[in-house]
Amino acid sequence: MLSYQHGYHAGNLADVHKHALLAWMLAYLTQKDKPLSYLETHAGRGLYDLTDAAARKTGEAAKGIAIAADWFAPDHPYATVLAAIRAKYGRDAYPGSPLVAAHMLRAVDNIHLAELHPQEYAALASNMAPYGGVLRQRDGFEMALSLCPPDPRRGLMLVDPSFEVKADYDTIPPLLAKVHRKWGVGVLVLWYPILTDGPHRPMLRTLQDTFPEGLRHEVAFAPARDGHRMVGSGLFVVNPPYGLEQEGARLSAIFRQHLLQN
Repeated sequence: MLSYQHGYHAGNLADVHKHALLAWMLAYLTQKDKPLSYLETHAGRGLYDLTDAAARKTGEAAKGIAIAADWFAPDHPYATVLAAIRAKYGRDAYPGSPLVAAHMLRAVDNIHLAELHPQEYAALASNMAPYGGVLRQRDGFEMALSLCPPDPRRGLMLVDPSFEVKADYDTIPPLLAKVHRKWGVGVLVLWYPILTDGPHRPMLRTLQDTFPEGLRHEVAFAPARDGHRMVGSGLFVVNPPYGLEQEGARLSAIFRQHLLQN
């Protein structure tokens, strides 16, 4: 599917959920003085302007990061990334997960990003130029299978499709199982939307059967606008870093409070 562009949704509450926990996990992994690999299957453009026409059309950022930025202490990894991006690109800039990773990782770490959409890939290449990394304009699932196990073997992979291709719900569990067989030590992070009709539920049942020790973390929020079907955000993490469950619980409490107030 080459129609999806994340600019319409950048900075929404699903991004807050995903990027806050991603930044926390990368901060945890980089505490150890050993290099790691970061892989991302659906990178997008990496950097977004929340004042552009796409963001204004949906209003999702206005009900997302515009409110949620104050939920995090200044020394939280997500807050430090936001501050660095705004200092460099302006207060209306928002980092996608590639730039979250680029700011959290070190010179000894490797970044591998895949993006199939031609325009999004061109923007990604431009936005990642100051940071480096290996970029590929190709199917992200194919990249994951071809690279694993990466070098260095220690690391994290983010699988973050739009799920506009309904087959993704069926494709992802066996994909993660294959990747895990090849890369048993990798932290595998899947993001998925929680929609009103619940298409993620069969996928999650399969994942939990395949990875009984995997960590499932979900948050709920009100639809960003009338008729919008997304009412929450989920992460499923294989080989979750120590402390992630507690950090997730802290974030869940913040989301619950926000939902009660709105």
